[in-house]
Amino acid sequence: MIGALAVTFLVTKFAPEAQGHGVPEVMDAIYYRGGVIRPIVAFVKSLASAIAIGSGAAVGREGPIIQIGSALGSTVGQIVRMLPGRITLVAAGAGAGIAATFNTPIGGVMFAVELMMPEVSVRTFLPVAIATGTATFVGRLFFGQQPAFIVPPPPLENTDVTAALLLFLYALLGAITGLAATGFIRGLHFVEDQFDKVKHPYARHALGMLLVGILIYLLQVNLGHYYVEGVGYATVQAIVFGQLASAWLLALLFLCKLLATTVSLGSGSSGGIFSPSLFMGATIGGAFASALAALHLPLGINIPAFAMVGMAAMVGGGTGAAMTAVTMIFEMTRDYNIVLPMILAVAFSLGVRRPLSPENIYTLKLSRRGHLVPKALHANMFLVRRASEVMERDILVLPAETAFDGFRSRPDHSGRMRHVIVTRGNRIFGVARVNTGLRRGLDGGHTGITLGDGARPNFTIVHANDVGFEVIQRIWRKRAVMALVVSGRGVPRPDKIIGVITKEHVADSVATSVQIYPS
Repeated sequence: MIGALAVTFLVTKFAPEAQGHGVPEVMDAIYYRGGVIRPIVAFVKSLASAIAIGSGAAVGREGPIIQIGSALGSTVGQIVRMLPGRITLVAAGAGAGIAATFNTPIGGVMFAVELMMPEVSVRTFLPVAIATGTATFVGRLFFGQQPAFIVPPPPLENTDVTAALLLFLYALLGAITGLAATGFIRGLHFVEDQFDKVKHPYARHALGMLLVGILIYLLQVNLGHYYVEGVGYATVQAIVFGQLASAWLLALLFLCKLLATTVSLGSGSSGGIFSPSLFMGATIGGAFASALAALHLPLGINIPAFAMVGMAAMVGGGTGAAMTAVTMIFEMTRDYNIVLPMILAVAFSLGVRRPLSPENIYTLKLSRRGHLVPKALHANMFLVRRASEVMERDILVLPAETAFDGFRSRPDHSGRMRHVIVTRGNRIFGVARVNTGLRRGLDGGHTGITLGDGARPNFTIVHANDVGFEVIQRIWRKRAVMALVVSGRGVPRPDKIIGVITKEHVADSVATSVQIYPS
């Protein structure tokens, strides 16, 4: 409770963004604030999270380092005034923090790619990879090169039939973990809503930590260990090494950690959800394997292996970062034998969780705020297609002297939007778009104007081989209503125009290109 008062003081007085697990705030900064994170957030998050973890809050240490690294990256980006690069630096800081904390360089890169980066290219990937590799090297100088968890030697190879049955059990574990991940996501925000009813922040957080204190006291008195306080890696290591193998105890520890983490974060603590997810996944996997072992099935059930797979499934199901979960748990254990079971379990965990909770534990907080973020990176097919492939060919090339009254009486434009390129001599004078409503409104009237009077000069020229990305850039830079597609090179002449691309056409093509991706 004393720790709760100190954390609340730091958060309310200096940086409200430091409350909670931090990753949603980083994502919000990337997608809605141009990558701007206040520098003070790094300091406050460091101190508040250290106090929270040190005083017993059931939170993780990776959420703080993600926000700290992102704040440092954002600060550098603000100093050198580089808006596009600033967002990349925020993602690089997040990935570097993860990599240094867990000694997982590949996992750090995957975390930034899956959850932080709006787009992936050489331009964005290289800074993230460099920062992650550097952070891992520096971290190893202080913490050593050993993996985060020591795992026992793998069991003997199974027969093909036994291996197939074990994969089925791993898939079943993934489905069970998906339900647990849903409970964690929904439970955390339910508890937050309940604590929000306590308006005074100091009383709210002190009450929450009082409940956590009572819980760890009861565990100490009855089981001889606090178990769920802090990051809980000692308990995870004990499960992975086979020292905790009681099904009922592991199931109880899962429930206790779920309660302690949701109450800690829901009442206002500062810390991450990655470490609690590892804890809960290990207890679920260990309990599941222990229950199977009690049935004396001739399958060679390995409790540590199921615990490690459960860790990946819980992280993947809760965060939605499937590739990050698999690569990070592999790097943290360096046990190649569990990669295939992890892939299977993570897939089933996500498959079960998504229908029950479309938002993951990071994005649900933002969606409740009205700030939606994409759940996937889509390669837009329109951007790589040639202008000649996507252009509108139904155009009219007419001289500026053409009377508008004569144009609207033409029989070949009835009921359609017409794109008119207006010429004067042997050069392009302007563009006009004439719709059905305008023509009908003028039926029977005499305007006395020409197409040149209504032509607009805000157009741009693109070539038939230009790709969609270049076309969009030119339309935006010129503030044009349409791009005229010309064949060949040299000076664009009216006789070289083969089509047009309008802003509406771009929007329709983009929408069509993403229809292959179900929402």
